[in-house]
Amino acid sequence: MTYEGDFRPHRVAVLALDGLLPFELGIPHRIFGRPRDAHRRHLYEVVTCSVRPPGRVDTDADFALHVPHGPQTLATADTVIIPASYELGPVYEEGRLTDELAIALSHVRPGTRLASICTGSYVLAAAGYLDGRPATTHWADAERFQRMFPKVEVDANVLFIDDGDVLTSAGVAAGIDLCLHMVRRDFGSAVANEVARITVVPPHRDGGQAQYVQRPVPDPQLATTATARAWALGRLHEPIQLRDMAAQEAMSVRTFTRRFREEAGISPGQWLTQQRVERARQLLESTGLSMDQVARESGFGTAQSMRQHLQAALGVTPTAYRRTFRTGTTTERPGRTGGIGDNTGTPR
Repeated sequence: MTYEGDFRPHRVAVLALDGLLPFELGIPHRIFGRPRDAHRRHLYEVVTCSVRPPGRVDTDADFALHVPHGPQTLATADTVIIPASYELGPVYEEGRLTDELAIALSHVRPGTRLASICTGSYVLAAAGYLDGRPATTHWADAERFQRMFPKVEVDANVLFIDDGDVLTSAGVAAGIDLCLHMVRRDFGSAVANEVARITVVPPHRDGGQAQYVQRPVPDPQLATTATARAWALGRLHEPIQLRDMAAQEAMSVRTFTRRFREEAGISPGQWLTQQRVERARQLLESTGLSMDQVARESGFGTAQSMRQHLQAALGVTPTAYRRTFRTGTTTERPGRTGGIGDNTGTPR
């Protein structure tokens, strides 16, 4: 990939390990391979590398891959992504890196953004990158992961966690959520939403992993809460009470709250706040409305209330967020976030 002038796409290196899941390997290529700028130039360059010299890498399917790059490629990356593998060996069984994996990771430059999909988090944890940090992994593996790596702050309830320069996602398809989040963080919601639209996936998924954990099956005769959510999304600028949402499903507040948590993994109040934060983000990026106007349109009422909620969810103020995504620069370091919350950041 060659471009004239000073433009250089953000380079994403995907580390392909033996026993990898082809679906997860394909996620970064699909999501990061789509965004382009106004001149139709790719905003990302995605390359696949192995811990060994170029050659064969086995998958968990009935085919192998020829990977064209060796571990030295990691030294050229702005972001390194590690998908899950079913053959992590000592990494999974003992929490330690193999010699070839340790040598490969030694090529990663300080300051490189690191991310894992599903149990790729074992590699980051075994390398010490997650010590003292929040992280997630597939919900079915979370307890084991916590026992093996007690220094990691494991949260099994979210789809992904962004801790600035280190990001982790839950299992399998949550890798899509994570990669879309990184696109959004790098280039804004409009670019990420366009990628999601082309990929035919939602820009955000409501809730976290809790909705996927096996639990007793709800009575199929009971209504879902989808109607109430659609009703609320059309009225974010208005005051919305829990009883109003419950009324849309003809449920008591208690029943509605229980059903909502079963389906979304979070409370109605938490969900409503997330939707209002997203609405505020869109308005800050795409309009010249004043802070008071954005606050009213997104349902926060006052600019002060909006500031408090965006600071908590995004780690930055509304003013800083608007400046970041309207100029392509940022002045505040990303904070922590999980699930569908977002941080801001600057692409390398």
